[in-house]
Amino acid sequence: MSALVFAGSAQFIAIGLIASGTGLLVILLTTLIVNLRHLLYSASLLPYVRHLSQRWRLPLAFWLTDESYAVAHRHYLSPDEPLEDKHWYFFGSCLAMYSNWFVCTLIGVLLGRSLPEMAEWGLDFAMVATFIGIVVPLLRTRPMLVAALAAGAVAVVAHGLPYKLGLMLASLVGVMAGIAAERLVSRPKSGQGGDA
Repeated sequence: MSALVFAGSAQFIAIGLIASGTGLLVILLTTLIVNLRHLLYSASLLPYVRHLSQRWRLPLAFWLTDESYAVAHRHYLSPDEPLEDKHWYFFGSCLAMYSNWFVCTLIGVLLGRSLPEMAEWGLDFAMVATFIGIVVPLLRTRPMLVAALAAGAVAVVAHGLPYKLGLMLASLVGVMAGIAAERLVSRPKSGQGGDA
């Protein structure tokens, strides 16, 4: 699965659903919805990769994860080199992350059973810490902060919903809150502009 699905959250969710005996259709739909955020990542990176051929964009799309997006987006925003060359950095970071993910998965498969009581190590917090480390530096505007806070609050309140529906609901509320906040910020203040 790690070789074909380079999406950690989707894998964690899929494994949990498989272990609980959930049907294949629910597993596929849940992982699809969880990974819909990648559409937003792709739309955000499109201005920077539009000039690339399909031969470049397909592998970059496959390797697009939360971490690779954060690294690539930050690099695209820096003015240190021409846009035409920045895809090499994107490609290199994706390749490094994918190789690391695959090798570590292989190590886990080979050595995981020999490590006693690994579930008690609290490794599930590593994914949460990773997302916090990715999201917090990107919160640069009030609408972004509103979206993150709304999504976080809903995720906590709706945590008990089955099939990870709380996560999907939190994503939806976060997007809607961000859009509403963006509209409020961009709305002209009374007394400025408009017809006299």
